[in-house]
Amino acid sequence: MSKIQEVLVVEGKADTQAIQHAVDADTLETNGSALSPSTLAAIKAAAATRGIIVFTDPDFNGERLRQLITQAVPDAKHAFLTKDEAGRQIKHHSLGIEYADSATIQHALAQVVTVATNDTQSDVTRQDLIELHLLAGPQTGQLRQQVAERLQLGYVNGKQFLKRLQMFGISKAELMATIQEIKEENA
Repeated sequence: MSKIQEVLVVEGKADTQAIQHAVDADTLETNGSALSPSTLAAIKAAAATRGIIVFTDPDFNGERLRQLITQAVPDAKHAFLTKDEAGRQIKHHSLGIEYADSATIQHALAQVVTVATNDTQSDVTRQDLIELHLLAGPQTGQLRQQVAERLQLGYVNGKQFLKRLQMFGISKAELMATIQEIKEENA
């Protein structure tokens, strides 16, 4: 098992344990949905020396942390799990990286994406998303989530979806091709 160069930023100890069963990696824990100034300083220091991969749960608190960390470290890398991969099917448990199996964690980390820099611009607009039936209509959520999973954007609502497309520099052509692939698979 090779060691991951970057430091993985996770929410808690259970996440660290699950990750360390899957890969050889160092983690920084935010200790839940809070992000203290000292934890943020440690994240910035890790980003400056080794780079970081944000790997939070696919829920509201995980997404909130991801946004706060991305504001502080715009060039952070991101790994995502879907709700199903993070234990949605487990009764009486919340979602979390700690519920994912080792193969799923390894796959998510193998798909790590880097946040787009100013060199990479997305040409997708809110109007495009409406016209492509990804926003503001019946049944838009299901297609939007399928597209988000295919593009490794993580769990998103409509507003987050546009921000993630822009953050990762996804072009309108790439978005349309992904929608077409999904429609062909579902036909």
